[in-house]
Amino acid sequence: MACRSTGFAMLCGGSVQEAQDLACVAHAAMLRARVPFVSFFDGFRTSHEIAKIATLDDAALAAMIDEAAIAAHRARALTPDRPVLRGSAQNPDTFFQAREACNPFYDACPEIVREELERFAGLTGRRYRFFDYVGHPEAERVIVMMGSGAEAAHELVDHAVARGERVGLVKVRLFRPFVAAELCAAIPATARAIAVLDRTKEPGAVGEPLFLDVVAALYEASDRERPRVIGGRYGLSSKELTPAMVAAVLDELASPRPRRRFTIGIADDVTHLSLPFDPELDLEPPDVVRAVFYGLGADGTVGANKSTIKIIGEQTPLYAQGYFVYDSKKSGAMTVSHLRFGPRPLRSSYLIRRASFVAVHQWSFRERYDVLALAAPGATLLLNAPGPADELWSQLPREL
Repeated sequence: MACRSTGFAMLCGGSVQEAQDLACVAHAAMLRARVPFVSFFDGFRTSHEIAKIATLDDAALAAMIDEAAIAAHRARALTPDRPVLRGSAQNPDTFFQAREACNPFYDACPEIVREELERFAGLTGRRYRFFDYVGHPEAERVIVMMGSGAEAAHELVDHAVARGERVGLVKVRLFRPFVAAELCAAIPATARAIAVLDRTKEPGAVGEPLFLDVVAALYEASDRERPRVIGGRYGLSSKELTPAMVAAVLDELASPRPRRRFTIGIADDVTHLSLPFDPELDLEPPDVVRAVFYGLGADGTVGANKSTIKIIGEQTPLYAQGYFVYDSKKSGAMTVSHLRFGPRPLRSSYLIRRASFVAVHQWSFRERYDVLALAAPGATLLLNAPGPADELWSQLPREL
């Protein structure tokens, strides 16, 4: 968000798979458009996740990247062998004109990105658009968002549509240049209420950046009825966004007078902007194995689980996901490893809440933490205990 006014084009990935794919598309488009690109995704939630993906091979990369465009790019590099003048100080008599002279490059950029996305789809079978819509074709309530939170929202929307609800989700891919007409085309004409979710806070502004972009795009679309648009914040500092929270946003859209601004995922007791949600709502299918491991920083728990999830992902047909929670103190603090694996691609971009397997690698944790808080009924508990089995029960806290 801090980079959005720099002039960089910006492509957003919502998962590990998308982060890889859109990095390739961004590089190919940059060479042709001559506009710098930021291929971005959620820090920590996506950047630190281990997941099974379809990797791009050298043949696909070679087909995506134009060798002539690389040569032309390098030929424009600054070098004393071919001196040119760039970036000189400009006075008011020329600066404004020179600043506007770059407009044709940005006007052409979206079409170049579209062509590269189509080429990528032809090579890999994975198709992305500027704004991807999922949900009911005649949705009345729609959420617009980008990043990893959109994957959790995707889960909830699929669940709600299967129950007959007319709801939908727009995932933003191309954040800059923002193509307003494409956004309006992605939102069903039946939409009556829209919630735009931003993972940032801009104090003092009338709304957050994505919210303002969506409002402006709809305002300029004179050929459609303008729906009610509300804006919410979520997920700051990697705060969780679960399907239950997304359900609360859709419920708010259904109310006769929805809040114009809100937060989701926290209990805001200062300005009371937070929406209530049902923490017991769980959409994860039973054929997905969910395991949680408690360890101590530097005891090897995280490293071992990273190896485990890679083995499952590489050596079995199952899809695997690993995410690891540890704080800035690193060594000496508690770590929690969250591992999922199952027969289908995993969209669950949030921590496990109902684990079928819980491992506690530090004996002292049994007294200091509620190590069964994330255990589902009937879960298996693996407790690393120092004494013999016949003495174990007398050493467990009554609550455990």
